[in-house]
Amino acid sequence: MEFWLLYLLTGVFAGFLAGLLGVGGGLVIVPVLTFIFTAQHFPASHILHLALGTSLASILFTSISSLRAHHAHGAVSWQVVRGVTPGILAGTFIGTVLAAQLSSDFLKGFFVVFVYYVATQMLLNIKPKPTRQLPGWGGMFGAGSIIGGVSSLVGIGGGTLSVPFMTWCNIKMHQAIGTSAAIGFPIALAGAVGYVVNGLGTGGLPDYSLGFVYLPALVGLVAASVMTAPLGARAAHRLPVPQLKKIFAALLYVLGTRMLVSLF
Repeated sequence: MEFWLLYLLTGVFAGFLAGLLGVGGGLVIVPVLTFIFTAQHFPASHILHLALGTSLASILFTSISSLRAHHAHGAVSWQVVRGVTPGILAGTFIGTVLAAQLSSDFLKGFFVVFVYYVATQMLLNIKPKPTRQLPGWGGMFGAGSIIGGVSSLVGIGGGTLSVPFMTWCNIKMHQAIGTSAAIGFPIALAGAVGYVVNGLGTGGLPDYSLGFVYLPALVGLVAASVMTAPLGARAAHRLPVPQLKKIFAALLYVLGTRMLVSLF
């Protein structure tokens, strides 16, 4: 029961943060699940694969409510979504195939580097300057492949990569955020399917696993985060979000460092 409670608490926290700061809950879900799965004595060689797969599977559900909310406010550029989705699907699925072949320690190191990058970006409020227009089909496919591939290796919905890309391409910030929420769905779909398929037949996985997706954790995360994400979105209009982003950046440094220490 204590682990069910931890899954629910993680979902509460991740969902609220996602709604409040517009940051995908995967940045919190992956390291916390890693710690929980370690405490449950899951096979060390598969812990991070399970955390990544379960994180993306949870985003598959939570991204739908976020997508609908942004679409209702006219903040989703479906032209961009259509342009990057083929690359997103290809890059994300290929990323899961690659992840299945990589060691858990390598994936941890990659995640730590990415978390430090995101935390620094948030702490210093680094934003690319709008200097160009959206590229053609080839450029959009390439951008989508990179966003999807990296997202699959760190278990996120891609907002930390897709928002800067769209801002750089002269998409207004509110529309970039809304469009990023829509892009999160194909990332989560291809990522969840990829981690399920590539985990099937793997020996030593815990009971109630579907490939590299641990179903009890998925249920707990989704049940809680779907309820708290709207609360975070409403709180964003009343709380000092820029200051809270700095606090969240500090939390990411702590989580990243904790994962780094576990490598040694």
